[in-house]
Amino acid sequence: MTAEKVPAAKMKKREPASEVADLLALIRTLRGPEGCPWDRVQTEKELGRYLLSEAYEVLDAIAAGTPADLREELGDLLFQILFLVVLGEERGTFTLAEVIREISAKMIRRHPHVFGDTRVRDAGEVKVNWDRIKATQEGKAPKESPLFAGISRSLPALTRAQAVTERAATVGFDWERTEDVLAKVDEELAELRAAVARQHREGMEEEIGDLLFSLVNLSRFLDVQAEEALRGTTAKFLNRFQYIEERLRAEGKSVQTASPAEMDRLWEEAKRNPVRCRPSGT
Repeated sequence: MTAEKVPAAKMKKREPASEVADLLALIRTLRGPEGCPWDRVQTEKELGRYLLSEAYEVLDAIAAGTPADLREELGDLLFQILFLVVLGEERGTFTLAEVIREISAKMIRRHPHVFGDTRVRDAGEVKVNWDRIKATQEGKAPKESPLFAGISRSLPALTRAQAVTERAATVGFDWERTEDVLAKVDEELAELRAAVARQHREGMEEEIGDLLFSLVNLSRFLDVQAEEALRGTTAKFLNRFQYIEERLRAEGKSVQTASPAEMDRLWEEAKRNPVRCRPSGT
């Protein structure tokens, strides 16, 4: 009998360690000679992409999901993490026990105000101690300017750009007024227009990057998270497009057969009826 067929009230509660051991065993089976052909050929690089995707789905569940959604997405993320652990086991480079011991020791070491005699006044001082311990006790020299240490290169581009500009602002490298940032956006847009007019491919890419960076600066200046703002706009676009598809389907048409004018009409209708074009969910 599978776990799904056992009534919840009759299922015996187990320790998390046992559940993790079972999931590790499942992944080893998938990787084994009689396992799954797809799972057997996965590498760290390929799994890294799935790991990032699952992390974003966790964020989606936190933002708009239910506890059940979050539980499911955390499970998907944990599966990818343990899959990477199994690859480490296979290569003889590390085990789950070593991963856990190392992170436990690191957290104890970096929280001397909890596990030692160090006293701190506030969260800001905790951050200062954290960075000092990394640099001195752990000997982790920054790979770039110390000011920007800790800003991951793997962050989404908008999030990383905003974090970089926030860090630069802490030492006074910043605009004074919102109007100045808006003027910079206008300047970068004009430079992009010039690059487009010249049909200069590299120039267009560079100017689009400059324009996006300026818009991120403006977002920070206005206390708006650029990443979340773009996520919201993308979700709005998808909602409205779903509305177009549903209306066309009701008329016996599709987006492949409808004219641009028909889709534009329905797009404007979706804008006037935002409640009606909410996604149905998956």
